[in-house]
Amino acid sequence: MAQLEKTDVENLLKTFIDPNHGVDLVTAKSVKSIVIEGSRITVKLELGYPAKSTIDALKAAVEQHLSVLEGVTQVTVEVSVKILSHAVQQALKPQPNIKNIIAVASGKGGVGKSTTSVNLALALVAEGAKVGILDADIYGPSIPTMLGLSGRPESEDNKTMLPKIAYGLQTMSIGYLIEPDQPMIWRGPIATNTLQQLLRDTNWVDLDYLIIDLPPGTGDIQLTLAQQIPVSGAIIVTTPQDIALIDAQRGLGMFAKVNVPVLGVVENMSMHICSQCGHAEAIFGEGGGIAMSEKNKVDFLGALPLDITIRQYADSGKPTVVADPDGKAAQIYKAIARKTAAKLALKTKDYSTRFPNIVVQNT
Repeated sequence: MAQLEKTDVENLLKTFIDPNHGVDLVTAKSVKSIVIEGSRITVKLELGYPAKSTIDALKAAVEQHLSVLEGVTQVTVEVSVKILSHAVQQALKPQPNIKNIIAVASGKGGVGKSTTSVNLALALVAEGAKVGILDADIYGPSIPTMLGLSGRPESEDNKTMLPKIAYGLQTMSIGYLIEPDQPMIWRGPIATNTLQQLLRDTNWVDLDYLIIDLPPGTGDIQLTLAQQIPVSGAIIVTTPQDIALIDAQRGLGMFAKVNVPVLGVVENMSMHICSQCGHAEAIFGEGGGIAMSEKNKVDFLGALPLDITIRQYADSGKPTVVADPDGKAAQIYKAIARKTAAKLALKTKDYSTRFPNIVVQNT
């Protein structure tokens, strides 16, 4: 019987595709060690994204995949997670205490972007990450309502604010600082300065990801974020409707111009499910999100149904992912969250914090 070699194991691992980012384990640099002791193999994998709900299934699948090797009597796979900071726009540095900022954008209003942002943030928390959400919709902040939060944030030094926390998610919004019915009649420069202040003056605590829920469109706030805030990646939310897709295309184009990678497209309200009979009907059309992804060569992260319970949970201050964590919609949000983080994990890492500054002095 031929002796097992590491290359045999590695070559087989090259044929195992990680379902969350679609790349094999070796190419994704997830394989940290291979130990062979006689007929026993131990493989250590390290994922660059949170995946608490699927790690056991991944472990079992890899063990099964390797068990076909001739002469193997035992396969042990250990899986750990290490989330790193990823590269941002040139000339910008990552924000302190935040490894990665992900912007969630849409070309137009009314496509469920804020609901998607909140549920994706909570899904990342459920998968094991430390997450914050910044409500950048200065003119129509909705995150406080969706998370059941109100009142002004606390401050320990009268200069900075502590994020308000709901369901393990760190949050900040202009909605905490104004009365609920107070209109924000601000010109663009004031609104963009406010966004930067909310980001800079919040004492975020060791975040793996900060989700920024952008207002709809491609105006001052979006451009400020794209040019002055260190963003690792963006998600575009659309509906299958042609009008929404045209506007979403503009948002995608904006990020391309400022070199922010688009991690993928989420199609919201893709199918209406009748609450009485369960009949599915494509009210806003079909396949628009997938077509947009293919046209722009970006990933299609997933599709969410037009489901009355998603809206009801958000309005009640307890979004779907925490209200019904085992339900179908929550599972879709978690799958999209894993894919988003996994796609980001494949991007260029940021090593700026690893190297000390070298100072040359004349002595």
